[in-house]
Amino acid sequence: MDPDSEISFDFSPFLCQYKSGRVVRHGSNATVPAGTDPLTGVVSKDIHVGAARARVYLPPGTAESPAKAKLPVIIYFHGGGFVVGSPADPSEHAYLNDLAARAGAIGVSVYYRLAPEHPLPAAYEDCWAAVRWAATRADPWLLDHADLSRVFLAGCSAGANLAHNMAVRASAASALPDGVTVRGLLAVHPYFNGTEAVGAEAASLGPEVREHMDRAWRFVCPGSVGLDDPLVNPFADDDDDARAAVARIPCERVLVCAAEHDSRLKERALWYYRELKASGYAGEVDLFESKGVGHAFHLGKLHSEEGVELQQRTVAFIRK
Repeated sequence: MDPDSEISFDFSPFLCQYKSGRVVRHGSNATVPAGTDPLTGVVSKDIHVGAARARVYLPPGTAESPAKAKLPVIIYFHGGGFVVGSPADPSEHAYLNDLAARAGAIGVSVYYRLAPEHPLPAAYEDCWAAVRWAATRADPWLLDHADLSRVFLAGCSAGANLAHNMAVRASAASALPDGVTVRGLLAVHPYFNGTEAVGAEAASLGPEVREHMDRAWRFVCPGSVGLDDPLVNPFADDDDDARAAVARIPCERVLVCAAEHDSRLKERALWYYRELKASGYAGEVDLFESKGVGHAFHLGKLHSEEGVELQQRTVAFIRK
């Protein structure tokens, strides 16, 4: 069979890789440029400084009022299984415009390289480069308007995994400059996993599904030990070092968000919430569950009742 038409790995709904190495991503490749959002008045621009790439968002009126109080900074990581997505995706861009406007915060939405062309840990390295860039105020918008004592790491799905791992990195001595404080971690429908089923997974995710999950993780992270890799399972039973690292994350509070009909990841969100509370982490841990909706629903239904409710809960977490 032609290796350019024979599937090597089917990572639906995201992409297929063929035996020739050709990768075909499903869905739209649409992107939107940075600029002024007519709906919210938020202004955005793209930056590329060294290894750091991001789309930066300013709430309406900020640029014209440099004397205003400094604003919190939300460093955001998009989802997409580590293989699709971008800050320029129309739904991601709309979400950040809405969040920056509602929260009165500067948004930094991170571009990172995608697997399988750039396997993990490439995305983690790119995200950390963007965090470090933001932490040094290496842009006039951040220099003039950012309060880096109020930094929030946030993400959805794989992006929540990235946000969590950035918080772990930020706990290391001298990881961030003096005066930079990660105030909170927002994990929306987080992508985590593990070899052992948790909660209702034993009944809802059979052996074939779990085998595919393992293959999918190894697909994006070749050479990994599998689903108990601390990058995807921060609470593996036999990894005391990983658990201790999580307990040291430097933020004051964590908000974990789940979706009632998220068939594959709801139980992991609840598990992450329980395990984090039990880990010895000294901050506040809260849980919010959206009813009647599925995974990452808000990106397509931002102005639905449930989408607005989730956004209001997010804004309250940032403003607390």
